[in-house]
Amino acid sequence: MTPLEIAEHKQRWMASGNNHPVPFHSDWRDKAKDWCKQECLQHQFKHTKWSNVYEDTMYFEYHQHAESFSNYMKKITKKG
Repeated sequence: MTPLEIAEHKQRWMASGNNHPVPFHSDWRDKAKDWCKQECLQHQFKHTKWSNVYEDTMYFEYHQHAESFSNYMKKITKKG
């Protein structure tokens, strides 16, 4: 996919309202982005910085990715 196609694809599924948000503490931003780059294709997730105080949100096209990401974040924040 070209960058334009990726952007258009993300806009479509984000606008659909079926975008599976997963909030997480902003201190874990780098690990969160690394997980997404390894587990998802570029057009299947969107990162929003500072969606709340000390919080970022990762949005996923598919529920399965959101669930796996949420489990991963719970696991690493307990180690933290």
